[in-house]
Amino acid sequence: MNPYGRIGAILVYLALLFAFWHAGGAFLPSTLSFAPGFASFALLLAPLWFFGFGAGQYTRQKINSPALRIILPGLLVIPYLVFALPAGVFHGSVAAAILALTLGLATLLGRSQLPSRLTWQDLAALAVLVGTHLLRLLEPAWPYPGLAALPKLLLTDTVLYLYLVVRALDGIGYSLAPTASALKIGLREWLFFLPLGIGLGTLLHFTLFHPRWPVLGPFAGGIVLTFLFIAIPEELFFRGILQNLLETRLDRRCALVLASILFGFSHYHRGGSFDWRYVLLASIAGVFYGRAWGANRQLLASIITHTAVDVFWASWFR
Repeated sequence: MNPYGRIGAILVYLALLFAFWHAGGAFLPSTLSFAPGFASFALLLAPLWFFGFGAGQYTRQKINSPALRIILPGLLVIPYLVFALPAGVFHGSVAAAILALTLGLATLLGRSQLPSRLTWQDLAALAVLVGTHLLRLLEPAWPYPGLAALPKLLLTDTVLYLYLVVRALDGIGYSLAPTASALKIGLREWLFFLPLGIGLGTLLHFTLFHPRWPVLGPFAGGIVLTFLFIAIPEELFFRGILQNLLETRLDRRCALVLASILFGFSHYHRGGSFDWRYVLLASIAGVFYGRAWGANRQLLASIITHTAVDVFWASWFR
């Protein structure tokens, strides 16, 4: 990336921190200092953001030692320490769990040169990551509703380190640098899904249209939050990693369908109970997300589609 692109990425990152600094304090208990939580958030946001502008490839190139690459994800314990120690909620078992997760998976994927195709090590690593997320095993690290996104950020950073630095998997397409191609493909797939999603959602009595004019501030905030905390993590996992690896064992169409079905079932817990309509619609949406990613192997394209679908639904159909 050229110097202007790097400067732009830094400025946008600082702007995001500024916005979250002014908005975030309202979501934490008054008895809890805001600074430790914000510092922890800033540290976790940095890999997610800057890996999208070449930091992952740069780190891989600069760290030649496989042993150091395996150790590097263990640094993700630092955001927890930055929060927990000043807040007085440090637990050694939580720190040990973060280290075991990050270093264990890095050792699993980095102790030998794995082939580019899907391996049992990948299946084991992905199963551990999914289980950690679904069972909410990292929630005790940040035990406040206002910090609920931080465990997901930590898992996303872990995936980035594992597959961009340790595993160095080809074809993920993790770049957040805006391109006309990614925007065009992302919005195209959103428009393709829109009539199907609205029609099927209405037919199944899953969605109901609520005509209203959105307030600009909350609407823009919803786009940013969806982009960062929902679309990026989910598209990285299901398209950049899972669909990507499935294509090394299956043909592209089968890989797309299987990844989409698994994506759909990851949404089983809507409202605290199983909702087959949500699973079905999420699976169908996953096909269009997968198409967006697969068009040019640009994860940003599927992130745009995913963000547009979620924001449109939340604004007018929830």
